[in-house]
Amino acid sequence: MRIRTRGASPLRKRAKRGFRGYPVATVALYGPTNEIATKAVVGIARAEGQEPELRKWFSSGADIRSDPEIEIEVVAFITAQKVKSVIMTDGIIGCPHEEVIDYPEGTSCPECPYWAGRDRFTKERIQ
Repeated sequence: MRIRTRGASPLRKRAKRGFRGYPVATVALYGPTNEIATKAVVGIARAEGQEPELRKWFSSGADIRSDPEIEIEVVAFITAQKVKSVIMTDGIIGCPHEEVIDYPEGTSCPECPYWAGRDRFTKERIQ
């Protein structure tokens, strides 16, 4: 997914417009470190307080932000859902693996030691 920090990414452009009503799409990026994104998750909420419908995209090794095919799929999904607002995370916000599904609850992911004891948003150590 070509989610550039600068340039003409259609997702970034829509996110910069701010909240324009529902449905709203939230786009989050995950990766083994704060340098490479290997998973993108889009959640679409149709109304305030509603549980979002989730769709996930994965990349094995390559940075998902530079995959034009995935970007096209994400934009098509958001467009098909008639999304009015897009909210995006600023960079990578955590490990692509899921607690309980990929590793035991309350532990750190054994595949992504970078995130162990680290704040997902500031990237600073908390332990």
